[in-house]
Amino acid sequence: MPLFAVTTSPRLSARPTRTARARTGALKRGTDILVAAVATLVTLPLQAVVAAAVRLEMGRPVLFRQTRPGLAGKPFELLKFRTMLTPDQAGGALRDADRLTPLGAWLRSTSLDELPSLWNVLRGDMSLVGPRPLLMHYLPHYTPEQARRHEVRPGLTGLAQVCGRNTVGWEDRLRLDVEYVDNLSLRADLAILGRTVVAVLRREGIAAAGEATMTPFVPYPPSARDVG
Repeated sequence: MPLFAVTTSPRLSARPTRTARARTGALKRGTDILVAAVATLVTLPLQAVVAAAVRLEMGRPVLFRQTRPGLAGKPFELLKFRTMLTPDQAGGALRDADRLTPLGAWLRSTSLDELPSLWNVLRGDMSLVGPRPLLMHYLPHYTPEQARRHEVRPGLTGLAQVCGRNTVGWEDRLRLDVEYVDNLSLRADLAILGRTVVAVLRREGIAAAGEATMTPFVPYPPSARDVG
């Protein structure tokens, strides 16, 4: 059964032709640069406040940096505000839920921890909308179909994020990522951005049950991951 039948995901358009995809890609990149530049300037004072709060509660570093796979699986350095203590600061704890601070939980629930990722959009590592950048060690474990999520730049938000965010199971999440790739359009991006605003304001799908964010991608146990 198509996932559209059991979710309220935005209706995507018919699969575009190669020429249409190229045109959409160019328009999408131009939109990314314009919106990310304006958003960065507008949020600089807020980012300064968040950075100061993170420094006071968690110390240095203020930013979380991690290598993630981007377009075609090419590695890039993802930037976010820190939300968790280091294992040493947390008394040796490894689980994300044990290291997540109250400030970090609030930053995640409001998505303010994602603001530094606007620099990733400006640099061309990411897009405003696309499959979320996951972890490098997941790459060998995707099926060929699931690996197609890397045919586009990863996004600050995506189709899976407006269909349940971190509560969506991995099979559905990866299928939605590929569905987005197959139906790439600016109209779909606008619908996803609109739904993202609603999801953030409602604090929906912040974490899977018993997790700080999402359940681990099999075959990796919680101790072998760090999703930032």
